[in-house]
Amino acid sequence: MIVIAVAGAGGRMGRMLVSGIAGADDLTLGAAFEGPDSEYLGADAGALAGIGATGVSVNAKPEACTEDFDVLVDFSVATATLEKLVVCRDNGKAMVIGTTGFEPAGLAAIAGAAEAVPIVMAPNMSVGVNVTFKLIESAARALGDEVDVEVFEAHHRHKIDAPSGTAVRMGEILADTLGRDLSTDAVYGREGITGARDGRTIGFHSLRGGDIVGEHTVTFAGTGERIEITHRAGSRENFAAGALRAVRFVVGREPGLYGMDDVLGL
Repeated sequence: MIVIAVAGAGGRMGRMLVSGIAGADDLTLGAAFEGPDSEYLGADAGALAGIGATGVSVNAKPEACTEDFDVLVDFSVATATLEKLVVCRDNGKAMVIGTTGFEPAGLAAIAGAAEAVPIVMAPNMSVGVNVTFKLIESAARALGDEVDVEVFEAHHRHKIDAPSGTAVRMGEILADTLGRDLSTDAVYGREGITGARDGRTIGFHSLRGGDIVGEHTVTFAGTGERIEITHRAGSRENFAAGALRAVRFVVGREPGLYGMDDVLGL
């Protein structure tokens, strides 16, 4: 039995994870965390998720609960994830990180912690999204510089970062495959007299509104034809299911920084 801690247990993804854990025969919930100012502190994590009491209360101190879990799953915010990273690193606990919006120093800290403990990190845990990543790579390799590439993404009004981590990953795949550099070739939206499009550009466009779970499209626009590769998420269940696959993969692994391509054998 794998014992899991869920960070951000009161949030949308946290509740979905708690529910998914409860429905699995090989997983159990051992701890649940929220920030020190959260209204959910002291609440039963299962009750928050709508599945009934689990006996696991939400608290703000993972350092006091390190005997209560094997792996921590975190879909919260970058600052909170990095705080929990230290606890997991120092106590030999595996992590599954779905948080996005890290600065370079945060990414370096995660890579450093992965020298001590196994970590699966991905901007999107959905199985379908990770298959989409491979389709994008194949299309970019085949089409090359004959087409212009643009990344479009849409999310709910509450999302705090833009472009989404998934969109950025799509841009990274395009840049790596096409021999470009996002630091110089990325364009984030357009306004005014922009002039003709530079062929090396990788464009990003973000929509925020309503309750959109997540939509991503990469457009390969050529002369006389256009290819669009799209993934649309209708619920967060697919993200939770992918995260729990990552949990099963990471527990007992050697230290290292793994991705969903490793989890899925892609």
